[in-house]
Amino acid sequence: MSKTIKVALAGAGAFGEKHLDGIKNIPDVEVVALIGRDLEKTQAVADKYGIGFVTTELADALSMPEVDAVILCTPTQMHAEQTLQCLRAGKHVQVEIPLADSWADAEEVLRVQKEAGLVAMVGHTRRFNPSHQWVHNKIQAGELNIQQMDVQTYFFRRTNTNAKGEPRSWTDHLLWHHAAHTVDLFQYQTGSKVVKANAIQGPKHPVLGIAMDMSIQLQAENGAICTLSLSFNNDGPLGTFFRYICDNGTYIARYDDLVNGKEEPVDVSKVAVSMNGIELQDREFFAAIREGRQPNASVESVIDCYKVLGELEKQLEA
Repeated sequence: MSKTIKVALAGAGAFGEKHLDGIKNIPDVEVVALIGRDLEKTQAVADKYGIGFVTTELADALSMPEVDAVILCTPTQMHAEQTLQCLRAGKHVQVEIPLADSWADAEEVLRVQKEAGLVAMVGHTRRFNPSHQWVHNKIQAGELNIQQMDVQTYFFRRTNTNAKGEPRSWTDHLLWHHAAHTVDLFQYQTGSKVVKANAIQGPKHPVLGIAMDMSIQLQAENGAICTLSLSFNNDGPLGTFFRYICDNGTYIARYDDLVNGKEEPVDVSKVAVSMNGIELQDREFFAAIREGRQPNASVESVIDCYKVLGELEKQLEA
């Protein structure tokens, strides 16, 4: 590999641009190819970020010998298949959450990653947000133990639009996408596997075909519990809010910000080199490639999350 890591990014939408903004701050990394569904829109994003090669086909970028790694910000339904495509082409890959939308597909990606021996990472951004890193560091130092996590994931998505308010070509999913953040984070923060999981969901949207409301309960092997409420019907405030109820304090994380139970701000500015969770996630991906190791949020380290999601899906279908 050359001194500069050459990257292809697939998915020139709202989240793809978040990665491009983060990568601008990371030395010795260059995005050399951009892949998108709409050539004209993808070219406009490429022009904005100074990316030389644009295509609508991932295979075109994978055939470029100079490409070392791929970041996938494509629709959920394509994640597993495209991750396998990258690994089989000999490219390191970071796929945005979720790794897959079935347990069988997640297992297959892990099998191929182990076979290929390449870096394969999943965008479990909550592991990297400074707010959650601060809590994790306290737990690792023996200063906190989680008794309960109470999480709300709320959006207003009665129409199929993305984070920029633009029409989407695919349908988002409360279980496989949004619950994946919390199921993984709960196991990561408690250091304990989920041993009990229950889920119920509200009516499915007549057009989108997905449940618009969902409630999930989890219990870890160490006894900690998690209650997760998810909705696409919620008309503000929007986002995901994590309440950590611990043996030694309560903390509320809102993406990269953290307050205690009395809403007093906690300074997390010194936790990492950036306050941007996406940038920190990308920094870990490129560091793992350079150092020849598996990253935090490797496919192997998040695989238990997808096993739980697969079990919850069976409950919901039953």
